[in-house]
Amino acid sequence: MNYLNQFQKHISNQDFPAFLNLWEEYCMGDEVDGEELKQVLLFIKNTPLASPFGRHVENAFVLWEMIKNSPIADVIFGLIYDLQTVNSEELAERAIAYLLEKYGSADHFQEKLRLVGLREKKQFQGAINDFELLNHMRPGNFVFHTGGWGVGEIMEVSHLREQLSIEFDYVPGRKDLSFKNAFNNLVPISNDHFLALRFGNPDALELRAKTSPMEVIHILLRDLGPKTAGEIKDELEELVIPEKDWTKWWQTTRSKIKKDTLIENPPNLKEPFKLRKSALTHEERFQKLFEKKPNAATLIQMVYSFLRDFPKILKNKEFKEFLLEKLTKALSFEEITDAEELQIHFFLEDINPDEEFKTASELISLLTNLEEVIQNIEVVSFKKRTFVTARKTLPNWTQLFLNLLLKVDQNPLRDYLLKELLSDKKEEEVIQKLEELLAHPEKHPAAFIWYFQKIMHKTNLPFSDHKGKNLFFESFLILLNHLEQKTTCRDLVKKMHLILEENHFSNVRKIMQKADIKEVREFLLLATKCHSISDHDIKILHSLAEVAHPSLGSIAKKYQNINEKEESTIWTTEEGYHKLKERIKHIGTVETVENAKEIEIARSHGDLRENSEFKFALEKRDRLQSELKLLSDQFNQARILVKEEVNTNEVSVGVIVDFKNKSGEITSYTLLGPWDADPENQILSFQSQLATSMIHKKIGDKINIQGQEHTISAIRNYFS
Repeated sequence: MNYLNQFQKHISNQDFPAFLNLWEEYCMGDEVDGEELKQVLLFIKNTPLASPFGRHVENAFVLWEMIKNSPIADVIFGLIYDLQTVNSEELAERAIAYLLEKYGSADHFQEKLRLVGLREKKQFQGAINDFELLNHMRPGNFVFHTGGWGVGEIMEVSHLREQLSIEFDYVPGRKDLSFKNAFNNLVPISNDHFLALRFGNPDALELRAKTSPMEVIHILLRDLGPKTAGEIKDELEELVIPEKDWTKWWQTTRSKIKKDTLIENPPNLKEPFKLRKSALTHEERFQKLFEKKPNAATLIQMVYSFLRDFPKILKNKEFKEFLLEKLTKALSFEEITDAEELQIHFFLEDINPDEEFKTASELISLLTNLEEVIQNIEVVSFKKRTFVTARKTLPNWTQLFLNLLLKVDQNPLRDYLLKELLSDKKEEEVIQKLEELLAHPEKHPAAFIWYFQKIMHKTNLPFSDHKGKNLFFESFLILLNHLEQKTTCRDLVKKMHLILEENHFSNVRKIMQKADIKEVREFLLLATKCHSISDHDIKILHSLAEVAHPSLGSIAKKYQNINEKEESTIWTTEEGYHKLKERIKHIGTVETVENAKEIEIARSHGDLRENSEFKFALEKRDRLQSELKLLSDQFNQARILVKEEVNTNEVSVGVIVDFKNKSGEITSYTLLGPWDADPENQILSFQSQLATSMIHKKIGDKINIQGQEHTISAIRNYFS
């Protein structure tokens, strides 16, 4: 569509003379792309240049004659009349002839010509599409309202009153529209259009989506155009597929979309899925990717993905030869790495095992940098295959396995290495590696978490006795505290919390039951230093400790009393107190009243099961009620902070804390109540995670902030 880009450029620059010169050149062409012509007319229709262009659009009839027998011809003919502004006798006669040929036997034909302006031949802009709409106006047919009312089903049509009655998706009750209003706002859609199916019979569409998901995806892309995964979800979730079933349905459907020859899959989530005009075989799709001349790394990913998703394509002899040729050629790339060369050899062995290629095992035995090569292999199954081959062929395979045991990223690979090392009686060497892991868990945090989980569920591994579990649990808490300081490790922190809380803290319970009282005290101390562990969970840990060692009950009660006392009062400045009071008042007297009106209006729309406005209004009511209860409870606990009550001997609510980092730079934080907080200006709620880590610290104490060590240099009264 070379011309389309040029037209768009001239329109964007508001250069009508240049646009017109290009249009004249375009209309003098010997051949025409119907889709391009349609896009040009659609684009100009939605711009300020549409009106002056209307005097020249009829030149398009020369092009239309070339494609008048194609499916797109009717659309282009209608667009020409939407744009034309001359209303000449010749144009009127051409339109009437076109409509006679297409709809000559339709009911009220002459009356419809009058309604669209063709009988008088004075003003008939848009006549073709208006006539199409009139001919579509029958009870039971569907239309789309361009003004935001959504899909509508025609309930009644009166040519006498020149109006029709419609039930719309987004507005309550029936709406009566004049024909003139309909011409300006309605677009006819077929009864098998996606929007018509969803509005007219959603239950049938849901059943269709569950039994034939690809059929529904095809219809959606055909009628609504290219859509991203997120946009497909917006169109289908809850409206067609219930929310609770969506994730499972989409996972299944997504795997089918990948294999569908009619759908063009996007390279990333931000790009849309597109429906092709004709099917493209998997072999053709793959061969088309080579037009971009991929490098070795891209080639490997392409081949691996295709062979994984479409293993049967290798039965195509011609394609198999094509693939072998491309892979063999890739081995001669100048920039190819050892890891890429090894992976290509794996492909060649799998695709044509009878051919005389250098085997992967021969290549592995020649590599002097095998550890580095394995780390650079992108395909995980090929990493595993390299290990298996090395195990069979290399005399020093155990050293390779030991060196990479903690370095590989995938748990299945770690499992394989560990299993092979232990089966070869290398337990002492493995223990040495695990001792390194215990001493420095932060060096390989993912590997540490992997092994901790293993020893909690197996009893035949090194460190799986109660002494080993205690050592690992202590390092587990030290590692958690370390990872909390790093913003890049949030997923690992989350995973560690899931391990802690698994089966109601069953792992912790097992450890504490076998640990001595000194070890349990250490666990509790380390846990309190982990700021991501909530007070509630700390209380649970204390309870488990008390069960194992009743004498620790006094510590649990002391901790609970301190926290309950601190939690029972919510400190605030006078300004924050009044801000909270005003918020409670606004919810109770303004937002709740407005929401009640919203619920009544939404209820009047009928059919509460399919009424999204009613659902949203009820959800809003629940949110307001929850917020009002929470704030009211907090208001009862609020206490206004005054200058005389602020303690500057240690970090507490109402102070400004000055920190100095190793470079001598000063950073200040103010600790106030939750309604005074303003993080952008370094004002923290005393309940926040960072603030709680400072509480009770004194001048000279150190604290980690965003991974850097800071020293408290001063504590000042906020009110001074």
